[in-house]
Amino acid sequence: MVKKVNLITAIAAILLAGTLEAQNKHYISVAEAIDIAVRDNSQIKMAELEQKTANARYRQTDAIFLPSVDLGYTALSTNNPLNAFGFLLQQQTVTAMDFDPSKLNNPGAVQDYSAKVDAKLPLLNMDMIYSRRGAKAQEEMYKHKTQRTKEYIEFEVKKAYTQLQFSYMAKNILSNSLNDVKLIYESVNNFYYQGLIQKSDLLNAQVQVNTIESALSKAESSIQNASDGLALLMGTEVESTIYISDTLSETERNFTTNEILTNRADIRAMEKAIDATDMMVKSSKMAYLPRINAFGTYQLNDSKPFGFHADSYLIGINLTWNIFSGNQNRSKIKTYQYQRDRLREEQKFQIKQSKLEIEKTNREINDLQIEINKHTISVEQSEEALRIQSNRHKEGLVSTTDLLMSQAQLSQQKLLQAQAVMTYNIALAYLIFLSK
Repeated sequence: MVKKVNLITAIAAILLAGTLEAQNKHYISVAEAIDIAVRDNSQIKMAELEQKTANARYRQTDAIFLPSVDLGYTALSTNNPLNAFGFLLQQQTVTAMDFDPSKLNNPGAVQDYSAKVDAKLPLLNMDMIYSRRGAKAQEEMYKHKTQRTKEYIEFEVKKAYTQLQFSYMAKNILSNSLNDVKLIYESVNNFYYQGLIQKSDLLNAQVQVNTIESALSKAESSIQNASDGLALLMGTEVESTIYISDTLSETERNFTTNEILTNRADIRAMEKAIDATDMMVKSSKMAYLPRINAFGTYQLNDSKPFGFHADSYLIGINLTWNIFSGNQNRSKIKTYQYQRDRLREEQKFQIKQSKLEIEKTNREINDLQIEINKHTISVEQSEEALRIQSNRHKEGLVSTTDLLMSQAQLSQQKLLQAQAVMTYNIALAYLIFLSK
């Protein structure tokens, strides 16, 4: 009875484990993975926040066209003769008695309560206009950087997904290989008990079984690792979820390489950075010109709190011209010019480096295509060799070691073929990333 209960418990545990495993597995296509990553990836979100920050900095420059208005309320008390008489003038309450010399010299405590509105309106500030254009160019630079970040994450997702496909392919190859080796082991075991072979052949078969089982365990871990890497790129929680991918196959190359890289997002971002720095050079030069601004004040004064008896206004236009700033502006111009020239050299180097990388990747893809074809032929030859060795082994014409070597060779060739396809697909995705 106890044995029966234990058996039922074991079956229930196995079924429960199978249910949990099924719950933790989730099929996902590469297109779906890319869509989720573009929406939730942390690097993309940070790039988008940088773009929004640049837009906010650009909106700050609206101040060169819009007025600024300040509102204030002031309460004052004084016995200073000059200020006291000024309060009376502002309150528009001066009488003939206020000109009495004794009162002028000793006015006593006089209060003034005033509400004041100050307004300033920029009219002509050429340096700020070019500074605004520089801020706009910088905003566009971050826009292109965000686009390039999305393209990079798309490539990384394709790479991680391809690695996941390879892990499943390796698992299937090793599982089939394990089944074949177990069959060989059973056959060898029967031959051993019949006294037809030596014990060393049996031990070699057992070692091969153990080796493949160990490799299969690592393949299972590789699937989990690849799933975790994919989850991280997609911005989802890295838990025990195992993603199920499509079958690994050679990606068809259906695009031509773009040798003109000036429209690539990162190159465009560099171009906008150069434009932004160039605008700062012009802005610094425009600082030598005078600035013209309008200003105005409207004021209400009274001798009592929150009284608004007398009103007055003051409006005008102000012209300021900074003739000499101790070479500060001149040095600023040189600084921005050097930064602009450095960015131009960096852009030239980046384009040259990218073109070399494209040529290198093209050669790598061609080499991998040849390698895939060679491995395909090798797999066919290994399958035929294993079939021949298996038939001869049944007839006792070849040793168990030779049969195991043929089987191991077939598994190795299949793994090499799958690895070549994986590397080819990643290289092709990288070439697309370089050529955008």
